Amino acid sequence: MTSSTTITVSGTSPYDVVIGRDILDTIAEQLPSGVAKILVVHPATLGARAEALRATLSEKYEVLLAEIPDAEAGKRVEVAAFCWGVMGQADFTRSDAVIGFGGGSVTDLAGFVAATWLRGVALVQVPTTLLGMVDAAIGGKTGINTSEGKNLVGAFYAPSAVIVDLDVLHGLSQMEILAGFGEVVKYGFIAEPEILDIIEADVDVATDSTSPQFRRLVELSVAIKARVVGEDFTEQGQREILNYGHTLGHAVEFAERFQWRHGAAVGVGMMYAAELARLTGRLGDAVVDRHRSILTSLQLPVDYPIGRWNTLYAAMQRDKKARGSMLRFIVLDDTAKPTVLTGPDQSLLFAAYQEIGV
Repeated sequence: MTSSTTITVSGTSPYDVVIGRDILDTIAEQLPSGVAKILVVHPATLGARAEALRATLSEKYEVLLAEIPDAEAGKRVEVAAFCWGVMGQADFTRSDAVIGFGGGSVTDLAGFVAATWLRGVALVQVPTTLLGMVDAAIGGKTGINTSEGKNLVGAFYAPSAVIVDLDVLHGLSQMEILAGFGEVVKYGFIAEPEILDIIEADVDVATDSTSPQFRRLVELSVAIKARVVGEDFTEQGQREILNYGHTLGHAVEFAERFQWRHGAAVGVGMMYAAELARLTGRLGDAVVDRHRSILTSLQLPVDYPIGRWNTLYAAMQRDKKARGSMLRFIVLDDTAKPTVLTGPDQSLLFAAYQEIGV
């Protein structure tokens, strides 16, 4: 086992994010004392790894596996009810635990199950995708989708710990890695220019999950997420900056019936937010062009069909970050200078969309 880095998420319920390689066998160290039973929530694609994890944990705990559909198909109330049923039949008590073992959709669902079973049981998140490692598994946002939109039902619920084992990324397709970079790039533009510099220096090295640069990008991203959510757990203020690119991005996901990878949709959303900031006179051409250059180098999309605007606008109006009928966008005054744009005129929104429309 190599050395690990621990980043603490502060707040009323502090917890550690442990980053390293070959560290899955430390999960038991992160569980609260008194845990007797564990439900490991995982997708079918990780069945063999989940079974190996169960075998390891079974030396000390009674471990059950709950296999759920992968990606957004797993974030449905019927899937949550299936997990509740498994826990009920096994007589899970408030001193037992849930482990989310999978990508961001799995950790979202597992967190929601843990938050709602007996009003809250212990939760350890073990993300297995880059997106999960730098974003979804950290910060205590849990949720499921409805037919009306993404993450409209959920809860803020802090895990006991998050284990980020970079070795579990081995075997993922490069496209899956690149999709996770949508969130990494977001952190670069809202808070940490070093992230952008590393990617621009050598995109192939930066996206190689075995490289020191890749680990540095993960650690920088986690540190930003930890700092922001530690200061604003329930998104009453500063945490909103983490939604950069997400207002339009979530609308794209909804329009595509959740068939797009989240990071790809956020790429389009960031490009849109940059164009919106330029049209309002906040952001210069160089930073907007830097968005396009970096996202393109990562093979992330920066445009979307012009004829889909009405669908996207309707979806944005249902966005949970809106206040009544007033849309809110995170935009930039400059790199690492995010701010909120509230209630922009619809004609301005469409003008910005024309800049990314094809």
